[in-house]
Amino acid sequence: MATDNTRMNLPPLVSVGVFIATVVIVHMIYQGLIRPAADAAIAAYGAGATANVWVILKDAEQQACITLGLFCLILMGYKYYRIVSKEEPVFTFDYLKSFPKDESLDVEGALAYLEEGESAKNSSVATWINCLRRYKNTNNVQHAADAIRDSVESLAAQLEAGNATIRYFIWAIPSIGFVGTVRGIGSALAKAEEAVAGDIAGMVDKLGVAFNSTLVSLLLSILLMYVLFHLNNRQDEMVLKTKNNCETHLLTHLHK
Repeated sequence: MATDNTRMNLPPLVSVGVFIATVVIVHMIYQGLIRPAADAAIAAYGAGATANVWVILKDAEQQACITLGLFCLILMGYKYYRIVSKEEPVFTFDYLKSFPKDESLDVEGALAYLEEGESAKNSSVATWINCLRRYKNTNNVQHAADAIRDSVESLAAQLEAGNATIRYFIWAIPSIGFVGTVRGIGSALAKAEEAVAGDIAGMVDKLGVAFNSTLVSLLLSILLMYVLFHLNNRQDEMVLKTKNNCETHLLTHLHK
């Protein structure tokens, strides 16, 4: 049975470890492949190498954007995996399938069965327990349905709150690209005297930093927002399945 981690995020220590590993791996790729390839392209083609993919990727801002983008993809991939293979089967499970469906539900017995189970603290089981307690106290099916609605809305809010870190990094990536743009333009202006004297290589290189960082950050943001959009849709689908499951398997018992 899944643990009670309704936001479905990586544990904090694991998340920090994954982030550090991502930083190290991306840095090694940059030092061992991307920057040497970019230097070789610049040496071979000079100013004509500005369209080379290695040259576009070579600067620190692009490295930071790619690192954060890869980390976001790992976080979203983990959440999607948790939803599909771990949490959704739990949230859509019929916990009272062992109780007869052709007669009135023994509410006291069902409550005892759920509260004494090893998964009583799981959010999905807690939804069923809250519903049965509400019905026991009010003897009203509509009140029990209201308890399901409240629990499902709480689940949706927790899932959305769990995406806060991902949304922050997706917002931060274009900001880092803009920092690279400002840095590149400032450095290019510092090379203005050399350009006036006829040596435009330095200015072209710095302007490349400005435009390339913006290009890479915006492309990454588009990709990440697309993945996040599909993750949000999958979360909404799970919430709807949870609501339908409770109405089908729990309220049906109470209507007997």
